[in-house]
Amino acid sequence: MALNKNNWLEELSKKAESCSIIDPELYTKYDVKRGLRDISGRGVLAGLTEIGEVHAYELKDDKMIPSPGKLYYRGYDIEDLVKGFLNENRFGFEETCYLLLFGELPDRETLKSFEKNFAELRKLPKDFTRDIIMKAPGKDMMNVLSRSVLAMYSYDHNPDDISTQNVLRQCLYLIACFPLLSVYAYHAFNHYHQNNSLFIHGPREDLSTAENILHMLRPDSNFTQLEATLLDLSLVLHAEHGGGNNSTFTTHVVTSTGTDTYSAMAAALCSLKGPRHGGANVKVVEMLENIKQNVRHWDDDEEICDYLSKILNKEAFDRSGLIYGIGHAVYSISDPRAEIFREHVEKLAHQKGLDEEFRFYSKIEKLAPKVISEQRKIYKGVSANIDFYSGFVYRMLDIPLELYTPMFAVARIAGWSAHRIEELVNKGKIIRPAYKSIASRKEYIPMSERAKK
Repeated sequence: MALNKNNWLEELSKKAESCSIIDPELYTKYDVKRGLRDISGRGVLAGLTEIGEVHAYELKDDKMIPSPGKLYYRGYDIEDLVKGFLNENRFGFEETCYLLLFGELPDRETLKSFEKNFAELRKLPKDFTRDIIMKAPGKDMMNVLSRSVLAMYSYDHNPDDISTQNVLRQCLYLIACFPLLSVYAYHAFNHYHQNNSLFIHGPREDLSTAENILHMLRPDSNFTQLEATLLDLSLVLHAEHGGGNNSTFTTHVVTSTGTDTYSAMAAALCSLKGPRHGGANVKVVEMLENIKQNVRHWDDDEEICDYLSKILNKEAFDRSGLIYGIGHAVYSISDPRAEIFREHVEKLAHQKGLDEEFRFYSKIEKLAPKVISEQRKIYKGVSANIDFYSGFVYRMLDIPLELYTPMFAVARIAGWSAHRIEELVNKGKIIRPAYKSIASRKEYIPMSERAKK
């Protein structure tokens, strides 16, 4: 193959693609569970956990019967946990971290002590902000976050010890510092790449995680109680989702090799970044903006359905054929996180004067599953997932688009930490699933006998 400066990469790309194509029928022939799920969406059993449970169906006569979605943290229904701290008018993320890490709900004094010690951990190493974040500002906050986590390895006096006590120390510190790493990464981007003013607010020990995020993010540090409450609720709902979601499974896979905490968390961050996982909340907002620009009458169901069909048929938006925020790998009838979120999102929308936009979101949530079921062969129901509303919430909170997925990471590291400890404590084997080779055997050809291509 003759290469020249103009088309060598294009030609090589075609060759790389052509040798990578696998006949889709072979996956059926060899009963390959693509995505580690069967055709009904049920995941391949790869491990056991006591941390989180995603429940979406009942088994009757060995058949899956879809049921309203349920989510449990350490056996507690997420709906009960949320009602508990909201009814007592307090924040819930720190309590949720305690529950996920230690397997029980803390009493009042235990929680108070945990919150005090946790608040004292919200401090980056000396000169870390200047040397690691400010001197190399990036345009993608998830990449900066991953890089910062790996850099923290160099500041740790005992980075490679994987005893429970040392890993717990590292995990608590990372949970406490993720908001700082994320917000400061944004400020660096906003200043050096967007040419806006730079300001850095240090965290306050008297504020919760959610309050500190808003305090550090906003120039005037001001926020309302409802804003902080809704951000805290978002953190709680995103903190854990069982062992099978991609980033948590990544945590298990990487942890099973015996590597350090910083490497395991950086790998989980790289997984979460993808638009099919944590990056979906960004896609939802972009998609809804696109729909609003192309649908003239927000109350016209037929016009909305027509445009959703175009998205589904790869004729509109990003031409992926996906209606982001609708459907889930496990849930079918409902995502309990979206169900909980919706009521509180409506309150914030009303406070912000965005009632009409909330009604538009609700209409899309109602119509999209109908369009999908009419045009796609599906093996289980589809409904709105939490990503459908989380991006809308972040926008109402004036959180910049660049921080949507990092906010997911700020929450989910609590679950990752619990799963990392669980993997290490149980001393499982290195995780290594099988791939079947379908390549034919070939005789080696000496260089002198190879035909020119």
